[in-house]
Amino acid sequence: MRTEITGPLAEDEALALADLPHEDMGALLASAAKRRDALWGRRVTFSPKVFLPLTNLCRNRCDYCSFRRSPGQPGEWTMTPSEVTDTMARARAAGCVEALFCLGDKPEGAFSAYRKTLATFGHSSTVEYLHASGREALAMGLLPHTNAGVLEADEMARLKEVNVSLGLMLENVSPRLCEPGMPHHRAPDKRPERRMRMIDQAGELRIPFTTGILLGIGETRRERVESLLAIRALHRKHGHIQEVIVQNFRATPSLPMAHAPEPEDMEIAHAVAMARLILDDDVGVQAPPNLNPGGTELLLSAGINDWGGISPVTPDYINPRHPWPHLDALATEHERLGFVLKPRLPVYERYLAKDGFVVPSLVELSRDAMERMERAFGRAAVRAAGAASATSATVQEVAL
Repeated sequence: MRTEITGPLAEDEALALADLPHEDMGALLASAAKRRDALWGRRVTFSPKVFLPLTNLCRNRCDYCSFRRSPGQPGEWTMTPSEVTDTMARARAAGCVEALFCLGDKPEGAFSAYRKTLATFGHSSTVEYLHASGREALAMGLLPHTNAGVLEADEMARLKEVNVSLGLMLENVSPRLCEPGMPHHRAPDKRPERRMRMIDQAGELRIPFTTGILLGIGETRRERVESLLAIRALHRKHGHIQEVIVQNFRATPSLPMAHAPEPEDMEIAHAVAMARLILDDDVGVQAPPNLNPGGTELLLSAGINDWGGISPVTPDYINPRHPWPHLDALATEHERLGFVLKPRLPVYERYLAKDGFVVPSLVELSRDAMERMERAFGRAAVRAAGAASATSATVQEVAL
């Protein structure tokens, strides 16, 4: 390992660091934190969002997922248009700027009951429903970011009209995780080549994009590094990856991986540091704060610059057992550690000025949302005192 890393790791360097022993990780984390400070400063961001799980019907059956359901299964839901609108109205009143639409993969291709439900809403496809919901969000001053699983190029082009950014977790580039007995064996949309293809096509379409890796699902450290290198290669090709999430698996009772070991804190820190040292200068590194309670200091020391979306009005429907942190407490902790917590848009600001990345009509809406966001959250982000009622994340009961 170089004594001091000032630029992205070369591929051979990154692979050599994949199996670094825990006792040698101090220098790795210090290099990642120094690189973060040089690129992003001591400003750590979050996106004030509303989580809109349009449907939890999904044709994939990942061994670790507590979100997906089949029709008729307890906890199954599809949001009605009025539920979407009502939830967005509450979010706007709470100062949110991001409308995160998140749902299962290809539900209309697997379930006739869902197709009938869509028809009662006046839509023939999920993408059509997402497009209509995105228009509603924009009318309320919310900026849509959609993670709808694997999409085709024409579907992404359609959603680009009403979304400032799109997302898809790569999770891991290794096909080994799709073999019998592995967590993605019953998940056709988790095949790495399908997900890489979509991320590549999003770049061709000049769509600001969020992706990431998932830790603790049976992958090796080397496979994590290879996944980060694959993401970097696509970003160097298109310049469209705005952030990479390093997300850790959390076990849920009654699932096939209910008793699988969760990643240790230092494993998560190693993956975060490797992401910061592998990815290019303009790509943010994010870790979910609700999946790492008590881990703020360690994750900051490993080089993150973003916490992702935190909602004052809705729970994390993907991980409902893990509530969002209260922003006033999170801001206080950042101050103690020498950082400033600041709000951001769901699209990184540089893309608003890059030709072709954000539809012109959405650029002005994004700038308006930025002004409103700073009024609603700026004070709580700079100081821990005040505005707690507007920013404290709440946990809601979820029928799962």
